[in-house]
Amino acid sequence: MRLVIVGGVAGGMSAAARARRLDENAEIIVLDRGNHVSFANCGLPYFVGGEIENQQSLLVQTPASLKAALNLDVRVRHDLTALDTESRTLTVATEHGTEQLHYDALILSPGALAVRPPLPGIDSPRVHTLRTVEDAIALRGLVTEGARRAVVLGGGFIGIEAAEALRLQGLETSVVELSPHVLPPFEPELAHLITEELTGLGIAVHDGVAASAIEPGAAHDVVVLADGTRIDADLIVLSVGVRPDTEVFGAAGIALERGAIVVDDHGRTSAPQVWAAGDAVVSTCAVTGIRRPFALAGPANRAGRLIADDIFTPALARPIPRPLGTAIVRVGELTAASTGVNKATLQAEGIAHHTLHLHPNQHAGYFPGAAQMHLIVHFREGDGALLGAQAVGPEGIDKRIDVLATALRAGMAIDELIDLDLAYSPPYGMAKDPINLAGMEGENVRTGTIKLWYAQDVDEVLEHTLVLDTRSRAEFASGHLPGALNIPHTELRERLDEVRDAAAGRRTSVMCASGMRSYIAYRVLAQHGFDATTLSGGILTLRAALGDRAAALLVSEPLKESV
Repeated sequence: MRLVIVGGVAGGMSAAARARRLDENAEIIVLDRGNHVSFANCGLPYFVGGEIENQQSLLVQTPASLKAALNLDVRVRHDLTALDTESRTLTVATEHGTEQLHYDALILSPGALAVRPPLPGIDSPRVHTLRTVEDAIALRGLVTEGARRAVVLGGGFIGIEAAEALRLQGLETSVVELSPHVLPPFEPELAHLITEELTGLGIAVHDGVAASAIEPGAAHDVVVLADGTRIDADLIVLSVGVRPDTEVFGAAGIALERGAIVVDDHGRTSAPQVWAAGDAVVSTCAVTGIRRPFALAGPANRAGRLIADDIFTPALARPIPRPLGTAIVRVGELTAASTGVNKATLQAEGIAHHTLHLHPNQHAGYFPGAAQMHLIVHFREGDGALLGAQAVGPEGIDKRIDVLATALRAGMAIDELIDLDLAYSPPYGMAKDPINLAGMEGENVRTGTIKLWYAQDVDEVLEHTLVLDTRSRAEFASGHLPGALNIPHTELRERLDEVRDAAAGRRTSVMCASGMRSYIAYRVLAQHGFDATTLSGGILTLRAALGDRAAALLVSEPLKESV
């Protein structure tokens, strides 16, 4: 059998390596239009930032090493220009001219191309992408040659990584993001923490605004924003998204959906003996059923392996799992990670759900180095099925999101998280891990033991309810909602009449710093007949959700001396 694979890196090379392990006699040819068939594209920003010092470290394998280890025929600088699925023939442009290549089985793993919006000045030589080793080398060269000011267009994962890398190299760096906040898939209250961290690194964040033009100049370019802001730039990184690189396949009659290749559960396309994997493929979200490309290395690697199984051992081949979109990024001293879907997607799809906000430490509070994390978990009303989770914090974020991604894959309900037997020792976690705590709170919500109110509903809460703040007097004085009644939770049982009088028949909306004390207070009120709710995540979440508005809404006052 002759297996031809178009495109290397994650999906293509995983398929090639697995194919060889399954069939020593197959002829396996890998074509890639670039100079490198197997490189660490996720490491490119860290090379630009100098944390990865040697560019050779980015090269996972070379054609020579792949030939020696796996007997693969890897051909770089080979660009597929046409495909005839009836004759099973590829037309390939090479350095030496055009070639025709026959296949018995074909795997397409072309990846994606950087989106280039129709922006005046977008073709300036100072505009760069960050998709290949050559891109990273070029950007690092500009830094070495004395670039002082950088603008990153796009505040997604790669854009944020690029911005941090350039800032680490000492450049004045700005990020421009059209969405209301950076890292658009994240909940606003968590994205606010990322914005604060970026600002603390010295990176200027312009969110909720578009770039309207790039004005090339002799000494530098100017990025003009829609609000009139003008930013000088010695280099510009374009990171506003990617699109599937599928033009040649659509021309060959292979079915596409929104520009991406349509495949079945084993990666088979509409053409016989043609499979596809990676960023150029339509996948189905495991949570919502939404069909779209998932431009992530993990799903691409897994799909490549499973496609090779379907070709060489079809009776044993497992279907390609639907992706959860699990992703992670470092931002300064923080880590941000997510799995599943966010609230905006759940609302758009009409999926009734509950949301939990938690702020536990990553390990035992009495052990040195304890640091607070910010965890959000969504679960479905009714059966309590997990739908998505996000977290931000300085430590322990990867562990918790990976556990939640595993729970999502297993189809677990929120209250089943209580039963997870997770490793515990003071330097690593807590006896009640944040994952267990999420399960406990989720169970309380499902059983009606607790009723939540949310930061985004603060205006309605202020208008129609009594806000009961159960923090200490000093905490209350440092910033509270206007009109709130302050009764520390330890005094509540003796002051219930005061709450009843202040509520005057209205609902009581309880709050504290992070949600624990207000939960205790809520249970007291509920068992005394009060109509009450408690703020999910406390004022920590409220401040983050309000963002810049917090300073205007929250009331600070001198702490009154006790008499």
